[in-house]
Amino acid sequence: MIARAVGSAGALAVALGVGITPAMAAGKTSGKPAATGFSPDKPDRPDQHTPWAPENDEAPLHHKPVHPDALASGRTAPTGLQLNMPAPTGQYSVGMVGLHLVDKSRTDPYVPGSKPRELMVSLWYPATATSGHYQAPWMPSVSGAHFLASRGLSPQQVTLPRTAGHVLAPVNTKLGKLPVLLYSTGLHSDRAMGTALAQDLASRGYLVVTVDHTHDANEVQFPGNRLEVNTMPAGSHSSDTLKVRAADIRFVINQLGTISRGGNPDVGHATLPSGLSTSVDTSRIGMFGWSLGGAAVDTAMQLDHRIAAGANLDGQFFGTAPSKDLDRPFMLFSSGTHNRNNDGSWRTLWSHLKGYRVDVQLHGAAHLSFSDNEWMVPQEAGLLGLSQAQLQQQYGTIDPSRAVAVQRAYLAAFFDQELRHRHSTLLDGPDNRYPEISFVR
Repeated sequence: MIARAVGSAGALAVALGVGITPAMAAGKTSGKPAATGFSPDKPDRPDQHTPWAPENDEAPLHHKPVHPDALASGRTAPTGLQLNMPAPTGQYSVGMVGLHLVDKSRTDPYVPGSKPRELMVSLWYPATATSGHYQAPWMPSVSGAHFLASRGLSPQQVTLPRTAGHVLAPVNTKLGKLPVLLYSTGLHSDRAMGTALAQDLASRGYLVVTVDHTHDANEVQFPGNRLEVNTMPAGSHSSDTLKVRAADIRFVINQLGTISRGGNPDVGHATLPSGLSTSVDTSRIGMFGWSLGGAAVDTAMQLDHRIAAGANLDGQFFGTAPSKDLDRPFMLFSSGTHNRNNDGSWRTLWSHLKGYRVDVQLHGAAHLSFSDNEWMVPQEAGLLGLSQAQLQQQYGTIDPSRAVAVQRAYLAAFFDQELRHRHSTLLDGPDNRYPEISFVR
């Protein structure tokens, strides 16, 4: 039973860390088709009233300043609610390693001066001999404390979960070279928001790389407990943001190439897991992303032809990318109220997809259902003061564990088909095992 309710749209936005309008908070709709937020003359200005607009991913923290003491408290013993995340469903154990990468060929557009662009990424992969390798936290201590504090919580109230990723566990080299998947998250969100999907795909035999887009993300922890936060200028054009993200992805792919040649691209030459260099297959690369990260998939594929297949999880497109032909396989995967029938940017892209294409809709799901918030926020609802009605408004009516399970099944089916040439009947049409999925024809 939830003891209290948030009494205003603003309080709900703070609690969830997302931007919503008063009408959305009240559950009001106009009864008219949702605005698409996309037009040839104004492609970069999303309509904030559109539930799947990037403004509704993770809001900037201006409304909830984080006191430095809140970060220090991240290193104290936890005593509160222990969050749990869905376990992977694949047959392999999962390993994980984080890398600090610096692109000296680019300057960071979000900070003054001429500082080179630097990123943190996590590599998730099928592993062997996980004993003795600790399980990575969902988010490191300092960034995790910042993440909680932005939601009015502390590490004493909430303990973020351990993932299934065993740090530096040896790669399962019996699988040969592993197909690569890259993940880009929502606007001002963190790479951790894709962990439930990433570690599941790793357990199925993929090398999955989750990418933090520094100074776009709300918090990124670098070695030495250095924390970098969102410094993106207000009013930034979404298409410009997507170009930065696409360049980040291209750079990360280049660094994977360095690893495959026996090199170590980590700035501090951090230890790499045994067997990694022989397990990276740069000839089989896919990409998926949630919301703005889903839009980044198309932009990245236009920039880098090494990305052989892409999947967009409920993300609105911006800029000129959706108006350009794309001859590689693409999946559109939407929430229950969003598809190309009410999103002009999706219709535009669909008409320019010249390779295999599929458009599926997850009924009962909402925009935030495609992030780790789907399983996390319901567990915290009592502390956040969210009623069941408010949870359903933001996360839909689908059971959280079911939402994650369906997403995992269809993402794996798509990438298995396109990168491993394993046809899945799931993509042929409706399936009795997944009645929540419909195909938009």
